[in-house]
Amino acid sequence: MLKNIPDILSPDLFKILDEMGHGDEIVIADGNFPSASIAQKLIRLDGHGVPKILAAILKFFPLDTFVELPVALMDINSDEKVKPAIWDEYKTIIKSSKEPFKEFEFVERFAFYERAKKAFAVIATSESALYANIILKKGVVV
Repeated sequence: MLKNIPDILSPDLFKILDEMGHGDEIVIADGNFPSASIAQKLIRLDGHGVPKILAAILKFFPLDTFVELPVALMDINSDEKVKPAIWDEYKTIIKSSKEPFKEFEFVERFAFYERAKKAFAVIATSESALYANIILKKGVVV
């Protein structure tokens, strides 16, 4: 038993985060994302939303400082004009983590799927917000 580890981080997820190396990416996917068909390694965190998982991961996970934008979001379709409110929540969580962060990288939907196929792992959540998918690029521990 360990202490001060958020309950939301399962042993499998904690192991995945530890195994990841510099430059590896992890996807935290919303409930509509085709996680099982895309993931090389799938971690299920059913019943949880992305913001709580993101906050827990960033307690241990360094963001990559060797790239300009280490956090990517699935961009909205050009027909939609309203930015998802959850993106502001992500920005607040990332900034409060004290990890270096300037802005999000926005990735077109199908390009996001292709990038997710190459990710180290995908975390499947029950997040109901649309366009709530996020990719984190791991940095180094200094």
